[in-house]
Amino acid sequence: MSEQFEPNIVAFLCNWCSYAGADLAGTSRTHYPANLKVIRVMCTGRINPLFVLNALQQGADGVLVSGCHPGDCHYMEGNMYARRRFRLMKDLLEYLGVDSRRFHMSWVSASEGGKWKEVVEKVVDEVSEIGPFEQFKREKINW
Repeated sequence: MSEQFEPNIVAFLCNWCSYAGADLAGTSRTHYPANLKVIRVMCTGRINPLFVLNALQQGADGVLVSGCHPGDCHYMEGNMYARRRFRLMKDLLEYLGVDSRRFHMSWVSASEGGKWKEVVEKVVDEVSEIGPFEQFKREKINW
């Protein structure tokens, strides 16, 4: 793949854990790739799987969903619903011919700024390796 390709990754982050972990990494001045466009949600359990498809249609090369560790959800079990939902979503994407490395799910708590860095680096490296995603891209309509 070309050295110039920089992947565009959309990240849906839980407000209470992953967003706070990303904030900790930033305030700690931890260096990690800046390829993520963060969308802050109250809980990963509230993320509709169609958001992932829409992100890919809108030009994302990869998608990351990150939330509280299982058992630590601020909304009791929202992350458990998300885990089940996105395991099926990953299977659906593979069925549609989308490389499974384009979709990632992780658990990062508010105190894990270092882990956040590792997750972001892994996602960016994997998506960079497979290149731009053109499969679902919508054509712009000029009305």
